[in-house]
This record gives sequence, C-alpha cells and structure tokens, in this order.
Amino acid sequence: MALPLNLANMLTLARILAVPVIVVLLYLEHTFQTVLLAYVSAGVFVLASLTDMADGYIARRQNLITNLGKFLDPLADKLLISSVLIMLVELGWVDAWIVVVIVCREIAVTGMRGVAADKGVVIAADHFGKLKTIAQSLALVPLLVHYPILGFDPVPLGTLVLYLALALTVFSGGNYLYNFYKNWLQAE
Repeated sequence: MALPLNLANMLTLARILAVPVIVVLLYLEHTFQTVLLAYVSAGVFVLASLTDMADGYIARRQNLITNLGKFLDPLADKLLISSVLIMLVELGWVDAWIVVVIVCREIAVTGMRGVAADKGVVIAADHFGKLKTIAQSLALVPLLVHYPILGFDPVPLGTLVLYLALALTVFSGGNYLYNFYKNWLQAE
C-alpha cells in the first residue's frame, strides 16, 4: 500500500504551491510591464503544469496511487488553471465569460466528486478531463507571455487554443454529468 505523502503527491503539492507564486509574478509583471516577469511567470506555469504529467507517471510506474493523490491531482489542476485565468481577467487579457464557464464547470465536477466520495467512491479524472487540462495549459502559456516574440504575437494563438479548450471544458463537464447521472443518481 502506498503512503499518502509520496513523491507523486509531493509533486502535486508543489503544483498547488506554485499558484501564489504565479499570481504574484503576474501582478508584478502587470505593474512594472516587464517582459522578463512575463517569461518567468510563464516558465513557472509550465513547470507546474509538467508536474501533472510527472506525478501521474510516477504514481502509476511505482504503484504509488493513493486516494489522496486522486483527490489532490484534479484539485491542483483546478487551482492552477482557475487562478491564472482569474488573474488574466483581472489584467484585462481574457474575457470574463470564458473564465466563468470554465470555473463553473470545475465547481460542478468537484461537487459531483464530493457526492460520489460521500458514497465511498473516488472519481478520478477521465481522458476528456485530462485532455481539457492539457488544452487549457497550452492556451495559457502564450497568453502569459503575451509579448511579441521575433515579431510573432502569441496572444491570438493563445486565444484560439483557449476557445478550443473552452469547448473541451464544456464537453468534458457534460460527460462527467452524464456519467454521474447514469451511475449514481439512477441507482438511488
């Protein structure tokens, strides 16, 4: 049996701890309009996002899968993505309605997971949820950088990928809702 606080779970906790660091970096970058801080905030975000792949790989490879990890991993993703999106709205770089849809989906899925957990079932992220997280992360990197690089403006690319991530977000949320209804509510 794997210990709750193993290497995989520590990587997940590192992802959670990266959230305030990124928020502060974004605030400072916006205040001082410094390209370097935009790159640093994007770099910390990328490193934090990569821990998502690393913690899952380590947990599966070393048989370190725990209920704590199943709970913390999607929570860490939600905290990281939602915090960055909210900061991007605050800074005027992303439309608020997009973030409202994404955050509402995250709250709804978390609520469904809570009901399932009350019944003794842990619902891990499915393939659509993982794909959604990847798409959101890929969208946020160019939006965090947001300064032209060698004449290329990364914002339109980030915005396009964000709209694709939004579609995946809605679809995966609907998939969770459908499966939750099919498996849990009909059983009652």
